[in-house]
Amino acid sequence: MVAPHGTAKTDPQDDLATRLRLIQELSGLGVRALARDTGLSSSSLSRYLSGQSVPPWPAVIALCRLVKRDPRPLRPIWERASNPLPAPPKTSRQVIPPSPPASAPRPPRNDLPRDVPDFTGREAALATVLAAVETSRVVAVDGMAGVGKTCLAVHAAHELTAAYPDAQLYLDLHGFTDGRPPLGPDPALRTLLAALDVPSEKIPQEGGIEPLAACWRAELATRRAVVVLDNVADAEQVRPLLPGAGPSVALITSRNRLLGLEEVPPVSLDVLSPEESAQLLARASGDPTGPDGRLARDPEAAAEVLRLCGHLPLALRLAAARLRHRPGWTVGILVERMAEGASEFDTAFAMSVRQLDRAQRRLFRLLGLLSGSSFDEYVVAALAGVPLRDARAYLEDLLDAHLVQQPAAGRYTLHDLVHQHARRTTVEQDSPAEREQALSRVLDYYVHAAAAADAAMPFLSPSRAVSAGPPPAELPVFTSKYSALLWFASEYTNLMGIFEAAVATGADAHVCELPRFMRAFFARRCGTTHLNVLFERSLAAARRLGDPVNLAEAHSDLGFARYNAGRMAEAGAEYAAAVPLVSQTGDARSAAELTMRRGYLRWDEGYVEEPLGLFREAGQLYADAGYHLGTAYATAYEAWATLQLGNREQAALLARRALDIQDSDPAGAPTLTARITLGVAIAREQPEEAVEHLNQALALAREDGHRHNEAWCLNCLGVALRQMGRYEEALDSHRQAFALMDELFVEHWKIHFLNGYAETCRLAGLPEEALRLHRETLELAPKLGNRHAEAQAHEGIAAVLDESDPAAATGHREAGQAILRELEPLT
Repeated sequence: MVAPHGTAKTDPQDDLATRLRLIQELSGLGVRALARDTGLSSSSLSRYLSGQSVPPWPAVIALCRLVKRDPRPLRPIWERASNPLPAPPKTSRQVIPPSPPASAPRPPRNDLPRDVPDFTGREAALATVLAAVETSRVVAVDGMAGVGKTCLAVHAAHELTAAYPDAQLYLDLHGFTDGRPPLGPDPALRTLLAALDVPSEKIPQEGGIEPLAACWRAELATRRAVVVLDNVADAEQVRPLLPGAGPSVALITSRNRLLGLEEVPPVSLDVLSPEESAQLLARASGDPTGPDGRLARDPEAAAEVLRLCGHLPLALRLAAARLRHRPGWTVGILVERMAEGASEFDTAFAMSVRQLDRAQRRLFRLLGLLSGSSFDEYVVAALAGVPLRDARAYLEDLLDAHLVQQPAAGRYTLHDLVHQHARRTTVEQDSPAEREQALSRVLDYYVHAAAAADAAMPFLSPSRAVSAGPPPAELPVFTSKYSALLWFASEYTNLMGIFEAAVATGADAHVCELPRFMRAFFARRCGTTHLNVLFERSLAAARRLGDPVNLAEAHSDLGFARYNAGRMAEAGAEYAAAVPLVSQTGDARSAAELTMRRGYLRWDEGYVEEPLGLFREAGQLYADAGYHLGTAYATAYEAWATLQLGNREQAALLARRALDIQDSDPAGAPTLTARITLGVAIAREQPEEAVEHLNQALALAREDGHRHNEAWCLNCLGVALRQMGRYEEALDSHRQAFALMDELFVEHWKIHFLNGYAETCRLAGLPEEALRLHRETLELAPKLGNRHAEAQAHEGIAAVLDESDPAAATGHREAGQAILRELEPLT
């Protein structure tokens, strides 16, 4: 089956550097220790590991010997990196098209907040932080709210950027965010791994926090990265996020001293000194130096401002902003406005809010209802029920007043203290009905926005129309699946937060629908663990609603989540529950989608004839529903199953029919399955056309960044080339496919490729390699429950042993036939 996953291709020098960093990870050594043990210079080794230069071959050998690994598999990569050649011109006889020309490398990830231009004081604290990073690689900055912990950590991270060029990451763990729980280690680790563009195939989906933390540490070990972990609640929340071996560093901030992190040196911040506070107030307010400045003309009032702000940087900046934007004010007027409040924080915040007009003040209060770490102008427009242009203008005003921050273009955030103030004031000044209506508009917005993003990246058939609430006046425009993926990634924590809000408020229609529109995103980026939890709760909501359509889809969706998690028995149970419910709805498209899913499940369980019937049934259901692209997909999978049963002529006919259906639908996505099936089916009789179809499929997979699909195409190309008698080319194609799967860490996918690769080895005169691959299948198949692959492996071993050991060959052949007889009644 086709799995939509993938990452960009790398050039040979980057590829070699990646392999060398894996060797460093296996060694468990830092750069200096690794250089010492291999006899290399640490500066040269750093260049080799970062991909800045290609090491001499003896250096590669030395590194491999240190970790007891055979260096020979790296020789072809080293040669390509040492002697890069231009891609050969494309000809009609070319079998495997070259990878796309190397584009400019992606810049390293840097999502650090902006470094404040008026950073003031903290020289001793900054020096301590940088020294702690140098010696311990992790430092924890603690202090009271508003004291400038984040400002110091971010400033230090900007200072460290040149020394840690591979990534500069920032994550708010919401340890003290009013109205939302702290971010758990699981979503935090997944967010960080996604920020490093780690393919979801490499991210563990089961086993709890430890495998995720190990994956995160392994990724950091291959990079020089600086990570700011902001707003930490306690040691246990942040411990799994700390780097392990390797050069990467982490800067932690928390309002508490993290005594549980004994190995992490702390840096505790106090309030600014009076001199530093005065300097910050003057710089942030733009007050001229010398006797003519407002602060200098009224030193007593200036001292009172510092007192009311408690010498806290956040309060000082808010007060300075008011003074800067009110040139007619004296410092005495500023003191009067500040003194009207009840505390240093509320005084400063309320003073800023009072400068806004009525509509701006209302919007600021309602922002306190949002629980996510950042937001955009679309959700603000929905929250306040105002046009998008008004929301944009209000946000600009709040930015000027330093009540809203803008960490990146189009994204906004509230400081914790500002958020707390907004939340308190909306409770005090807005009625419960108005707050409930605002939250309802946000719920409606996110479901409709997720549906729009999902429509830009369809999974198989698009989800049905939204029924949970009216659509907002304006939604983001998604011009491609890539823009949709970016939106999902940016809004991930908000989507999870709004889902929890829907559960808490009993908005069951939203609980039912939101996960349905996130299936394609989860399949590509976030794995399956969270999706299973979401659909479990979606099913519970559907039961409460009692709507048969929602209930049928919830069972089907939960079954598909179980299937993607490898929980096959549970997937089958959910599908069985969905079948009668879908039948009752009379919805042909839902019935077709469920039938396709049942076919995928039975296919991965090792059956062929039963999935063939299910795909054929799904095709007819899609046709009855008038959904031609669905018919194309179903027909393509019917063709693939037919090919596995040995009927090449019928498989080719079905594959051509699928392509004809798809070509007649201008909105249809390219069908890889049909081209792959056709290429393998006609390889003997029409080799040139076969190679053309397989090359087109391979090009589509590479263009789409689906590395699973790329491996599938390469392996099938190897099967086709073998049928043409082009054994060396076939072996090369198989080897490329398995190299990709090794990079993706997808051992279970090999079950579909091993026997075909082994057969190519047998016919190419490599019997020992063929036996090894078939025996690997016999080890893997029982773990996955794939009896059909197990039977094929026995048959393959028998074919290899027919001449050298006839008795053993007979035993394996009988074992394979026995398994097939067991499967026959079940198909």
